[in-house]
Amino acid sequence: MESDKKHILVIDDDTRLRALLQRFLRENGFYASTAKNAEEARKFLNIYRFDLLIADIMMPEESGLAFLERLRRENSSVPVIMLTAMGEVQDRIAGLECGADDYLPKPFEPKELVLRIRNILKRTPKEKAAVSEQLNLGLCFYNMQTKELVSKQGEIIHITPVEQSLLNVLGAKSGQIFTREKLAELLGAGQSPRSIDVQITRLRKKIERDSKNPRYLQTVRGKGYMLLPE
Repeated sequence: MESDKKHILVIDDDTRLRALLQRFLRENGFYASTAKNAEEARKFLNIYRFDLLIADIMMPEESGLAFLERLRRENSSVPVIMLTAMGEVQDRIAGLECGADDYLPKPFEPKELVLRIRNILKRTPKEKAAVSEQLNLGLCFYNMQTKELVSKQGEIIHITPVEQSLLNVLGAKSGQIFTREKLAELLGAGQSPRSIDVQITRLRKKIERDSKNPRYLQTVRGKGYMLLPE
């Protein structure tokens, strides 16, 4: 497992550009996820810990600048590179004033983008992550970057994408209680409070020594669920 591999989120309403950047970033040794707008980006940020964001300024409904302003108001220090077709000095200044770490006008050379990413990541101080990338769940480990559940004997334990998302949401804020309704909202894709109960039950069978008396994935009566890794 490559724990040093950086995870980047690309936020752009241009489907073709998102796909091109995702492929190029992966070819250059990064994990890369994409979001088509600010709303989708926030859902990803609730689930995963990203090392850097790339956001387009000109997006419908909510601009990249508005997204960045809200991100900084929430005290997020994740580095952000702004992309835009606008190349005027005042536009660059506006992006930097909102808290952007760098600014790249379109069209751009992908290799230059990668160089800028590497330079930002080099100068970004290594913070003690609020969450560990690897969760110790007793009989197994879960890696929040690779989304793999592995037994202590080194065997991969199959989990579904929904189960992966559940572990990422709960693991990102270990010890915090999430209501069934909040989990359904964060996971999306047609989830409901009832389906969350079903997913929790299935997941416990994979990570708990005794699924009927869970040690790690706990129920808080009348409130919801929380994850307590070792």
